[in-house]
Amino acid sequence: MPANLTPQYLNAEKTFRAAKTVAEKIAALEEMHATIPKHKGTDKMQGDIKRRLAKLRQAARQTKGKGGVDPFYVTKHGAGQFVLFGTPNSGKSAVVAAATKAHVNVAPYPFATHGPVPGMMAFEDIQIQLVDLPPATREALPPGMIGAVRSADGILVCVDLAAEDVPDQAALCLDVLESRGMVPEGAEPPEGGVEKRMLLVGTKADLPGAGDHFEALAERYQDRLPMLATSAETGRGMDALARRCFEVLRVVRVYSKEPGKPADMEKPFILSRGSTVLDMAAAVHGEIAENLKRARIWGGGKYDGQPVQRDHVLGDRDVIELHV
Repeated sequence: MPANLTPQYLNAEKTFRAAKTVAEKIAALEEMHATIPKHKGTDKMQGDIKRRLAKLRQAARQTKGKGGVDPFYVTKHGAGQFVLFGTPNSGKSAVVAAATKAHVNVAPYPFATHGPVPGMMAFEDIQIQLVDLPPATREALPPGMIGAVRSADGILVCVDLAAEDVPDQAALCLDVLESRGMVPEGAEPPEGGVEKRMLLVGTKADLPGAGDHFEALAERYQDRLPMLATSAETGRGMDALARRCFEVLRVVRVYSKEPGKPADMEKPFILSRGSTVLDMAAAVHGEIAENLKRARIWGGGKYDGQPVQRDHVLGDRDVIELHV
């Protein structure tokens, strides 16, 4: 069976060959695994990608444990990982503190964050990981930090809405990312570069002038990437931030149900949008996918318990009963 590899997969494969750090290689392999068509013709390729990922992740953990050269590696947890990228005093640490209760260093002076600080942000019944990073400047970035940005599922580009130079902050961040091979989705990446899911987050929306500055920012950037105004001080936009991050991830929550038992609504499986019943079975266990005979669905506009085929595309909050 032909592999029928997508342009997204081929671009990720090219990025992997050009990657120089462990974090960049992990990010490229994760993108390859996410974009490779899921069918029997790619089974061996999928297995090879998973083996290489496991080996690189183990190497990253060992390097971190030895105090080596990859201090920015953060193990992914939850439905997805977003890094916060911004200039000094952009307010990103306050956003992480407000959204996750992580112990970040929120200070009125620049460069208060020296390394990655992860925290978990709740969205309904799942968690999304936010990682605060040191500030970005046009001159330099801490060694290893760009690998963490590249390996993340998405980037929250943070700008201070109370500052007069809001558009310049956004331009600087996007220029720095593009110079490292990352552009917003829909833009043309440089040779060996990648498109990244980004959300432009305006902080300090409660301060004077923030509203006008956000409007000025929108005139320049709303056609290039999604935007959101927030305030860690008042809580404005924080619930919306969690929802927008979930939307940017483009995933669905699917719940498993054993025959004759209630559905397990506590721990949903997180699958890429467009995943099928067979993908769900593989997420539960490889042998279940191999021996799957039939499935029933609750939700998705179907009547409760309706039989569905292995290639049925799942929707958010569907409940699936698998039969082997």
